[in-house]
Amino acid sequence: MSRIGKLPISIPAGVTVTQKDGIVTVKGPKGELSQKVDSSIIVKIEDAQIVFEIDENSPVNYKQKQAFHGLYRSLVNNMVVGVSEGYKKEMELVGVGYRVSNQGNLIEFALGYTHPIFIQLPSEVKVETKSERNQNPQIILESCDKQLLGLICAKIRSFRMPEPYKGKGILFKGEVIRRKSGKSAAAK
Repeated sequence: MSRIGKLPISIPAGVTVTQKDGIVTVKGPKGELSQKVDSSIIVKIEDAQIVFEIDENSPVNYKQKQAFHGLYRSLVNNMVVGVSEGYKKEMELVGVGYRVSNQGNLIEFALGYTHPIFIQLPSEVKVETKSERNQNPQIILESCDKQLLGLICAKIRSFRMPEPYKGKGILFKGEVIRRKSGKSAAAK
């Protein structure tokens, strides 16, 4: 049995969880999310807790059931935390001339290419950009959906991956890049 899957999820005040036809729906002050759960996992909602159990009679092999047990517990837990508290990611642009601005959910990047890069974010994600003097430009993304937020951060980061020689690129706030010395150190 999965150690993560055995842990019950407590439902905070203001959050409602419903289950119908293998789909778990979570509603809260920050939004509404739903997730389809495999038929080999039984979801029980009782006294402000969600409990996941393995269905011993399903035809799926036992190792796959154990994997699903932990997976769906984590996904539903992320949904409960997302609709009650929300998720926030901060990114910064490190590099000379790197700029970012937004109009609503349309973000414009200037990352040293010959053209600006535009990305339109879904309505579930709130974005804020900061450009202060003598500081790196920042992007602050907020959403109730952890998977969507991670996907968008990965897409933004792919525009200019952090590189180890000069330390330039799009980084998460507080991320440290291990620097390499380059070919000048090898010549000595």
